[in-house]
Amino acid sequence: MKPKKFKNIFLSSIYQNAGKTTVSLGLYSVFKEKKIKTAFMKPIGQQYVHVGEYDIDKDSYLIGNVFHCGRNFKEMSPVTIGRGYTEKYILHPHRDKLRDSIEASFNHLRKGKEAIIVEGTGHAGVGSVIDFSNADVAGLLGSKVIIISEGGIGKSIDEIMLNKALFDLKQVEILGVIVNKVLPEKYDKIKEILGKGLANKGLRLLGVVPMVPILSSPTVAQLKERLNLRIIGGRESMGRRVKHTIVAAMEPHNMIHYLKDGTLVITSGDRVDNILLAVSSHLVQETNGSHISGIILTGGLKPNPKIVALLQKSQIPVFVTQEDTYTVAAKLEHIICKIQKTDKDKIEEATRLVKKYVDINAILEYC
Repeated sequence: MKPKKFKNIFLSSIYQNAGKTTVSLGLYSVFKEKKIKTAFMKPIGQQYVHVGEYDIDKDSYLIGNVFHCGRNFKEMSPVTIGRGYTEKYILHPHRDKLRDSIEASFNHLRKGKEAIIVEGTGHAGVGSVIDFSNADVAGLLGSKVIIISEGGIGKSIDEIMLNKALFDLKQVEILGVIVNKVLPEKYDKIKEILGKGLANKGLRLLGVVPMVPILSSPTVAQLKERLNLRIIGGRESMGRRVKHTIVAAMEPHNMIHYLKDGTLVITSGDRVDNILLAVSSHLVQETNGSHISGIILTGGLKPNPKIVALLQKSQIPVFVTQEDTYTVAAKLEHIICKIQKTDKDKIEEATRLVKKYVDINAILEYC
């Protein structure tokens, strides 16, 4: 009987936060369902958590916890780059040490496995500063690459080809392209036109995944941590997701039109009118399954104790910050919350999307 070919897949993207972790979760889950013994690694990580004596990349930590393979954390995350690492490397290069660490971890993880998913960091050139770009790592490990792009046609193809050029230089084979976060109203057009455009360049389109709001929606607990907010009520509801944000600097009769399910309200702590409107809207709509996800009171201002007591009874998460309303709103615009092990709804959705919209059979056939 002919032995099964080892599946060695490297996930790259045209830039950071294009959806590699979503695809990693989905692929790993599908492979597991198909009884394919699979390993995961992120050779070079930039964001990490402390696990015992080691710094472990956040994506490796996530996969390890979700799929119960955390005993291999150190091998799953052989190199992590903290603040100041690149400067130290430039002054004291140690390429051979990095290569040996990555190779040793890869060889350890693949023992007894039929597949490995290797997740890169950003585009093909990321890591060049330490002599190990994504293209270098993929070449070192003998992986075949899936490039993950976002919705679009002309710009996407341009950026995909730019990344392909570096992989070609390192003699790394491109398995295909997955296009992620495609707006529903543009889905059919992008799937058809981008598919033809990539085919003209000799590239397979392996999947077109629609934009799903939940994957980019943080919980109020995650925002509290990122913005260093002080909570004054609603601790029992910290798992609520923020689907919309409104800066409530307008009059209440105008603000009411913007209150939808999952809205985070940002308002000065002395705007009692808008605070009470948010609470009343929440209490009225909650019977229909709708609610305000949270309220951030800015300027270090708090309403009088009776209003605070009412807020606490509503069970809406309420926070206070010394910063002004527009500073908080600007920070929220730039917050990207990666999937965490507690985000069970996001993990389930990522798996569903990959199963439905990615051609798993083509990946298994050609890798």
